[in-house]
Formats: sequence, C-alpha cells, structure tokens
Amino acid sequence: MDASLSPDQLSFPAVWRHRHLLDLERLSAAEILAILRTADELKAMTEGCRRKVPLLTGKTCANLFFENSTRTRNSFSLAAKRLGADTVEFSSSGSSVAKGETFVDTAKTIEAMGVDWVVTRHSTPGTPHLLARELKCSVLNAGDGPHEHPTQGLLDMLTILQHRIGSDWKHEAADPEKVFAGMTVALVGDIAHSRTARSNLWGLRKLGAHVIICGPPTLVSPRWEELGFEVAHRLDEIVHRCDVLNLLRIQFERQKARPFPSVYEYAALYAMNGQRLRLAKPDILIMAPGPINRGVEITPEVADGPHSVILEQVTNGIAVRMASLWLLANAKANADASTEPLA
Repeated sequence: MDASLSPDQLSFPAVWRHRHLLDLERLSAAEILAILRTADELKAMTEGCRRKVPLLTGKTCANLFFENSTRTRNSFSLAAKRLGADTVEFSSSGSSVAKGETFVDTAKTIEAMGVDWVVTRHSTPGTPHLLARELKCSVLNAGDGPHEHPTQGLLDMLTILQHRIGSDWKHEAADPEKVFAGMTVALVGDIAHSRTARSNLWGLRKLGAHVIICGPPTLVSPRWEELGFEVAHRLDEIVHRCDVLNLLRIQFERQKARPFPSVYEYAALYAMNGQRLRLAKPDILIMAPGPINRGVEITPEVADGPHSVILEQVTNGIAVRMASLWLLANAKANADASTEPLA
C-alpha cells in the first residue's frame, strides 16, 4: 500500500474472524498472512510506524503485565497511540493483586473502566485463554510463561518477508502455505523455556519454511522431531544451510538448574560470531528477539553488522501490534452487526 493512501482505504481481510489473539498454533496460514499483510500496510501508512492515523480513536487499550517488559509493553502502547487509541498501564507491583485480589477480578475491574482490549503477560501458561473466557473485550497474549508470544512470532516473520521475499506475498493470489517455501530458518538457543520459539515454530511451518531447532541437548528435546522439525545440537553443522538465524536468549530466570557447565562454553558452541558468519550464506539474516546478551548469544560485531535486523524487528513489532489491535476491533464491530458468532 502506498503511504499516501488514506486510512479509510485499508481493507479488512474476510478470512479474519477472531476477537482474541492468543497463540499462532491455532491460526491458519491464511489468517497469519492476513495479519502480516495488514501490518505491512499500516507500517507504510504510518510512515514507518512514526505518524498517527485515526483508525481507533475513542477506543482504549489496557496493558496488564504481571512480568517485566520493556519492548512489548511500550510497543503495544505506541501501537495503540499511533492509531489514535488511549492506553491504561497496569503493573502488578503495588496493585490490588498484592492485597489478595485474583488475577481475573483485577482484569474484570480494568474492563469495567471501559477498555476495548486487554493485553496481558503472565508467568503462567494459558492465562490469556482464561481471560478470553471471562472478559467481553478482546484479549491479546503478550507472553504466557514458556507457552507462546504470538506478536513476537509475527514480527519476526514480517521482518523475514520484508527482507527475503519479494512482493508476491502481498497479493491475494499468493498461497499462504508456500510463502516461505524453500527457506531454512534456524532457532538457536533456549528452546525449552522460550515462548518466542514456540510462536515462531508454528508460524514459520504454517507458511512453508523448513525450521531447524538448534541448541544444547538440555534445552532442545529430540521430541521436536516427532512434530516435524529438524533438531541439531551443533550450530557449526547447520549455519551454512540457513537463510535466517534467530538467536534466542538464555532464560536463566526460568531455569531451575544450569543447563550447561558455563556461559563461556555455551558461547563457544552457539554464539553467532564473526568466524561463524564467514561460514554462512552471504545474505544470511541475523535476528534476535531481545534483550540480547552480547558475548553470549551474539557478538557485537554481528549484532551491529550489516546482516543484523534486530532493531528493525522492534519497529515491526509496532506494525504487527497495530494490525492486531485493528483487526480485533473490526472483527468485533463486524460481529456486532451480524448474526454470525465470532471465533
């Protein structure tokens, strides 16, 4: 979409009929691609996610975060504001939760203030799904324990599309299940505790990519092979085959025991450095969901080098979250005017 087009020319995809965004595992390839196309259009319309457009004026987004967040919380807030919506920021520290109020009662209290979306992050898997059953407003999952982080998976896929795929994926005639056909993407690191990994795994495979899961045996179960993914335990053996490397942070805060002898050993085997970059394809794309640990998952020369799109992922996070908010709001509005139920 040309940046000069007006907001009322943004078309709503007929395939989208959800009022919640809880995970990517249960979305179809067509539904995932609809979000990505909308995000790409909104990114252009807002001139790189910098200009405001009045698509959601009068609506309110509440961020209910029960875990720490910098990128995701601020990204959702900016996404809402770029489209003209207001935001409510909630932090469990110092809230009524500390006085014994339940998670659901807190969410219902916030909803009673007139919010249209609740964006939630919680350490317990399935928490957003619980809220979706209890609330009348739309619920977006900003990360539920090690389960999923759908908007992170979406923004990663949008970044790959914009850098490695031409414009064909933007056309309605494109086959959603073949968008990434022929592409090899490796997720490297702490797969066992990563919600980002799970959202990427489901999304990438639905769109046709070959996905390699790479990391220490203590963090990468061989049972992933039963679900159709390739498993590797040595980065040096696969790096030359990869079109994209997504380097995942070691999540020490979720681990009950150290999964490898030392950080130094992990970096020696799995960190993307200049030496490994020279073994890779000339146009390899280097990604990381952040926060990055320089010298552990990635060295500074790679993180700041020409193959890295880490900061562009952050910008695309705003685009994907603008698209998610807009799609959920319009799906609900369309359903209110229809007799057919929403998913």
